Amino acid sequence: MKKEYLLIVTLLMICTAVFSQDIRDSSNMSIGKIESDGIVRDQMNMMVGKIRPDGTVGNRHNMMVGKIEKDGTIRDRMGIMLGKVRSNGDVNDVNNMLIGRVKPDGTIVNRHNMTIGYAKDIPVAYAAVFFFFNLFELNVK
Repeated sequence: MKKEYLLIVTLLMICTAVFSQDIRDSSNMSIGKIESDGIVRDQMNMMVGKIRPDGTVGNRHNMMVGKIEKDGTIRDRMGIMLGKVRSNGDVNDVNNMLIGRVKPDGTIVNRHNMTIGYAKDIPVAYAAVFFFFNLFELNVK
């Protein structure tokens, strides 16, 4: 019985590690993470929001602060368009100007192609919301 219990605990720990992905700044320091259930945490491991399965984005108080639509459009809580995440990783503002890019390897660059962070194995739209649209109350030093 102990072996089965140990196996389950080990599997749970591995799954948690795999599905909880770090978000890093340009110095490769952890500034947060997005867990498999959509919970967004800051560098102090405090919940700062949640990306729900329907695309709505909630803050730490579970109040809706925005939405990620299926076509990549990002909206604020009032439904006003903030920008769009394209399938190639480009992130555009409301005026369709390029503000950054999420590269296939998870590197996040600004409009000048300077690295501003890393979000490996995190959905492109989630990484874009975290870095470019300020929908979370982050405690980044």
